[in-house]
Amino acid sequence: MSSLSQIRNNLKANSTSSHLRIVAVSKLQPSDKIRALYELGQRDFAENYAQEGLRKIEDLKDLQIRWHFIGSLQKNKVKMVVGHYDLIHSVDTLSLAEVINRKAAELGLQQKILFQLNLAQEESKGGFDEKNFFDSLSELSLLQNLKPLGLMTMPPLQNQPEENRIYFKKLKSLLEPVKTIFPEAVELSMGTSSDYLVAAEEGATLVRLGTILFGERPKKN
Repeated sequence: MSSLSQIRNNLKANSTSSHLRIVAVSKLQPSDKIRALYELGQRDFAENYAQEGLRKIEDLKDLQIRWHFIGSLQKNKVKMVVGHYDLIHSVDTLSLAEVINRKAAELGLQQKILFQLNLAQEESKGGFDEKNFFDSLSELSLLQNLKPLGLMTMPPLQNQPEENRIYFKKLKSLLEPVKTIFPEAVELSMGTSSDYLVAAEEGATLVRLGTILFGERPKKN
């Protein structure tokens, strides 16, 4: 576990992005720990579970938190996420994007999203593969109630940090062609507690940090 100020200093020394933000992954963490980090100046927090996230959003509504949803999103849980979170990182299929778009249209809003790419082609993880993603871009561009802001990836967890550099480089290289269709796509959500400095070196704009900020995560009931 590291202090927020220490992590900020480490990122400042390693980041190649002009607008890098820490997203504190607060899944399974109590609200008082979120409040403590907020008091230190942290504003971006991320949840993985829709129902748990809604409870915390309500509990902490007196704080000016930017909430991120980073977990695997089932279509039947979309109603618990759209309109409640500033940014959804885990849009991993065209069909999910269509469901989010429909719900956003019902609510009369544009939902900010990132497209999740499975660059390591791990069967255990969601995410577009590269070919399928680019094949889907024309259809994705028709979804008027989505506001795509960039890309997200999760490399293999068991890798050493340096082994993930190839995936971070790849994600960054894919952002430029995406921007020709979605000009506001400037975000690269990549890097976690184990490899965030490598991600920062490769242009991450959002690093998702959990245990390094909060300590060990409680077990899910």
